[in-house]
Amino acid sequence: MSYPEFEYLHVSSSIGILANMAESSWEDMLESSQKTALLQDGRRKVHYTFPNGTELVEEYDSKTSELLLRKWKKKGTLGDSKPWDIEVGEVQMMGQQFKDSMIMESTSNPVVVRRDKLDSFQWRIRNLQYTIDVYKLSVEDNKIVVRTTNKKYFKKIEVPDLERLSINLDPANLTYAHANNTLLIVYKKPVEVVEFESKLMKRLKKLKSDGDVDQCKQQ
Repeated sequence: MSYPEFEYLHVSSSIGILANMAESSWEDMLESSQKTALLQDGRRKVHYTFPNGTELVEEYDSKTSELLLRKWKKKGTLGDSKPWDIEVGEVQMMGQQFKDSMIMESTSNPVVVRRDKLDSFQWRIRNLQYTIDVYKLSVEDNKIVVRTTNKKYFKKIEVPDLERLSINLDPANLTYAHANNTLLIVYKKPVEVVEFESKLMKRLKKLKSDGDVDQCKQQ
C-alpha cells in the first residue's frame, strides 16, 4: 500500500494489553440480531437491532465492499434513544449545515475521522499543522496513542473491531504519514479480521436488498 502524497513512516512502540470483552462473541451477536438490508445510491445499507435494543447501521460501497459508515444507537437508562455515535465515516450534511460545519472545522481543534480500506483501518486527524517529525505514535493499553514532541496534541484511539474479536494491537502493523495539515494513521488489518470481514460480506450479500428494505434473517 502506498500514499504518494504523504511522507510515510513506521511506528515502534510497546505492546498493549487486551481490554475486557463480553462473553458472547461478536459473530454470535450479529447472528442473533434482527437485520434489514437496502441497496441505495451505490451503497449496501444494513441495519441491525440487537436483543438489548442497541441499533447498528453499516453502509458499504456496493462495488468494492469497502465500509463507508458505521454508527451505533444505544438505549438510555430510561429506555429513551441516545444520539447516533459514529464509529466509521462521517455524517452527510447538505446546504448551509455543510458550509457551517466546514467553517467550524477549519478554525477548530483537530478532528479525527475514520475511513477504512479492505486491508487496513485508517484515521485522518485534520487541523494538525506540525511537521511529521513532531508526531510520535505508540501502542499502549491496546490503544493507539498519538503525541507531539511539543506537547501540543495528545490522543488515544481505540480500535473496537479488534476488541470485538479479542485481538491485540500489534505495533508492527501501524504506520503514519502527514500532508496538507492532516495526519494519516494506517493500521494493517490482521489476517483474522480480513477473513472475518470477508465471511460477513458474503452473508450480507445473501440478504434481500433489491432497493426496498426487507426484513431478513441471516442464513
